[in-house]
Amino acid sequence: MRRLASVDVGSPPQPESRLWHITLSVAGDEAPLKEVRRALEQLAHDHPFLLTSRYANDHAEIRYWEEARDLHDAAAVALRLWGEHRASAQLPPWEIVGLEVIGRDTYHQRIAEGYGPPPASPVGVHPF
Repeated sequence: MRRLASVDVGSPPQPESRLWHITLSVAGDEAPLKEVRRALEQLAHDHPFLLTSRYANDHAEIRYWEEARDLHDAAAVALRLWGEHRASAQLPPWEIVGLEVIGRDTYHQRIAEGYGPPPASPVGVHPF
């Protein structure tokens, strides 16, 4: 009996990755604005997919695109972002206070209908 070596019957097909728009909100005790800006700029350098960050001395909002298989994976990566980069970017010891993860189509639909934040422009790190 011949076996077909090219047929893989044990692995289900893997879903393709999709783009997810992430908005991560963090907040905590006040920190000097210059240090917050420098830390967010370093985070943007370390994580090149960041679109824009807005900040004040006690909170910040980070918006970016994440490629992931599904919403659960995108949210898990987003929830680790702040903690994983806290030391390397010298981020303030703030906690995550908000997370929004939406698919690319939903993001563009909201923009077209005039809902939600405008597209991230200008890209970069800016005060509120």
